[in-house]
This record gives sequence, structure tokens and C-alpha cells, in this order.
Amino acid sequence: MIEVKNLTKRYGSNVALDHVSFSVEEGTILGFLGPNGAGKSTTMNIITGYLSASEGEVTVAGHSILDEPAEVKKLIGYLPEMPPLYMDMTVKEYLDFMYDLKKVKIPKEKHIKEICNLVKINDVYKRLIANLSKGYKQRVGIAQALLGNPPVLILDEPTVGLDPKQIIEIRNLIKNLGRNHTVVLSSHILPEVQAVCERILVINKGVIVADGTPDKLSHDLSSDHRLIARIEGPEHEVLQNLRSVKNVIELQSFGEKEPGVCEYSIEGAPGKDLRRDLFACCTRCGMPLLALKSSDLSLEDVFLRLTSDSYIPKSIQHPAVIPSESSEVKEGGDEA
Repeated sequence: MIEVKNLTKRYGSNVALDHVSFSVEEGTILGFLGPNGAGKSTTMNIITGYLSASEGEVTVAGHSILDEPAEVKKLIGYLPEMPPLYMDMTVKEYLDFMYDLKKVKIPKEKHIKEICNLVKINDVYKRLIANLSKGYKQRVGIAQALLGNPPVLILDEPTVGLDPKQIIEIRNLIKNLGRNHTVVLSSHILPEVQAVCERILVINKGVIVADGTPDKLSHDLSSDHRLIARIEGPEHEVLQNLRSVKNVIELQSFGEKEPGVCEYSIEGAPGKDLRRDLFACCTRCGMPLLALKSSDLSLEDVFLRLTSDSYIPKSIQHPAVIPSESSEVKEGGDEA
């Protein structure tokens, strides 16, 4: 659906994007992560046609943003970090205005009503936008992005400034939108990205440093892949039974953590998932499995490691050119 090839953006001697390449398949919810100044907003603005690239190309559903900008813009609904709202308009007046501005061909009244039902702004439809809460303003911003039913939605920090209840509501809305749209979501809220996105792209200093599912990134960057289990039963019996589990190569007890319950470190052979066999063993031997967690890195740990100055990407799905010291982006070279 979206194809980005060798995208480069320079501001004088500063390089905001350095040969960035990636693709987004139809129906995917992609999380786009990176520290401030990494190149996220620059990339989004180029994809949506709000900013020109110094080099490279972007195509959306086969249409080039350079050669067919009008066609590409019809395919994309864009919510910037600051929604483009007119505070002196009512929600109805604003959506009517944006409908006409975008030259939408779908029957107006029915189309706007369907969008209002989807983003749940019926209750404020006739109210001034200036008088709405931050959460409702974000919903109105998403509503304008949905006008014309574009197949691609690009959402830049859609939950910034919202309270926890509003964040959950917008998160659920994005999940629902992902059923019928390709979504690119930029966010600094890592639990939000982990809860919503099927795939994560991490950019740092204008270069893609990682691309994959949250679980895959966590697994690949962790130095070990042990399971930590809390199991009820006599320690020596539990250890004996666990040794019979296929592909277990290292086993260690951390002692009693609750009355009659010990914690165990269980490491499997490389590439082997022990969880199902471990559960089957506990069930078969009458050993209640009370807790099970992985020792892999959290998404926060992954993000910090990928964006550290010392990290050099080994291999990613869509290889990027690693800049030399002379071509690294200077501080503040991203968001223009």
C-alpha cells in the first residue's frame, strides 16, 4: 500500500532523513517510533505531500507523490500532532467545510453521520469546537481524516495530552479503524504502540534501525531467552519433572517465593518455545503453574537500546544505509 524508497531530506548541511526505505502492507497498523528529532514527522509530512524530499520516492497504492500528488492525497487521511481545527466553528460546520474542501463524492449527510457514529462525536455535533475537551477535539480531528473513506490513515501523536480514559478510548478507536484502513501511528507512548500496532518501525538520527513485531524486536535484542515460572509443589520434585521437558538446556531454582511455591529459571534450546511443553508438564504432574513470564526486554528497553548512540543495527527487514559520522543529523534537524 505504501512504498518508501531511499527517502532523503536535507536542511542545508543537516540530514533529517538518510536513505530511508520501508513498505507498509494493506491492512497493517504500523507503529512509527523514534526520539525527538529522529525524522518521524519529516517522513510523515513527505508521505502526505506536505513536504518535498531531497531524494527518493514515495508511492501509495502505486501512485507517486511526486508525479500524482492529488491522487495520493485522496488516498490518505492525515491527523497532524496539532489537529487542524477551526475553533470558531461548530463540529457540524467544520466537517461540512472539510467535506467540501476535500471534494468528497460520497453522499454528504449520510457519510458524515457514519463518521460521527464511528468516532462517537454525535453528542457534540452542534457545539463549538473551542468549547470541546481535548479528547473530543482529537476525535473531531480523526473525523476529518476519515472524510472520503481514504484507505490510508496517518496519525501523528493522536493521544498526546489526553487523560488515561481518553487514551484508552482513542486506542480502541484506532484498533477498529485498522480493520478497514492501513494505519501509520506515531507515538511516544510505548504501551499504546504495543497494544495497538502489529509492526513497529524505529527511526533514529534519520535512519531506520529496527523493523518487526514488538515480540520479535524484544526477542532479537535480548541476550537470553529464559522463562521465569512460579510453580507450586516440593522443589526437588518440580525440578525433576521440569528436567523431563523437551529442549530444556538449563534449569535453576530461585527458592521459595510464597508458601509451598518456588520460582524457577528455565532456558530452552535456541529457537525453541518451551511454553506449551512446560504447561503440559505442570498439568500432567499436578504442579499448579501460578505465574510465567519471559526474560526478554520490554518495549521500553528495546526503544532505549535501539536509540542509544552506541547501537548499530545488524540486520532489519528493510535495510537502511548507516550514515557516517560526517553525515549524521545534527540536533534539531528533524521537525521543520
